Amino acid sequence: MFDLLIRNILKRNIHLTPDEIKILQSKFTYKHFRKHQYILQQGELSRVESFIVNGLTRTYEVDEKGQEHILQFGMEDWWIGDMYSFLSGKPSAFNIDCLEDTEVLQITKSNLEQLYGEVPKMNQYFRLLLEKALISTNQRIIASLRKTAAERYLEFLEKYPFINQRVSNHQIASFLGITPQSLSRVRKDLSR
Repeated sequence: MFDLLIRNILKRNIHLTPDEIKILQSKFTYKHFRKHQYILQQGELSRVESFIVNGLTRTYEVDEKGQEHILQFGMEDWWIGDMYSFLSGKPSAFNIDCLEDTEVLQITKSNLEQLYGEVPKMNQYFRLLLEKALISTNQRIIASLRKTAAERYLEFLEKYPFINQRVSNHQIASFLGITPQSLSRVRKDLSR
């Protein structure tokens, strides 16, 4: 169950000793969520960050008109959560629910702080994750301001390969900030 997380850490050139791996494992808890079950709901405090071992999630907000706006899909080997709520202790503005049965490894803020103290290399690992998340967020904002729907769709397919077989067209359109009809037009134009 921890193999995927250890490989994720190794991908960032952080090598843990067997003792450090035992400490790491002791700080996480395993949790299974059923399809459609919430990991986090809008208004709750985000008490954990989650590493996806298996499954698929979406992070989204619902506006005052009841419209969903998907910010992120999370799949195997990805971290999900509301970092703002997790770090600030303020209620989350987001929902995270499971689009498939999903297995995660979760860490609380206090366990994360302990992990930093006991395995200092993990400070670098999480710093690298935060840097990557910030860059990704900035790229997404710029894409929404400057790129066409077709360009955003192609980037989506690159970032989330094979996901179009796992999520609905409505959800893809929500992520791209377009209507399902516009998504159909984009796909039709790209197929020519």
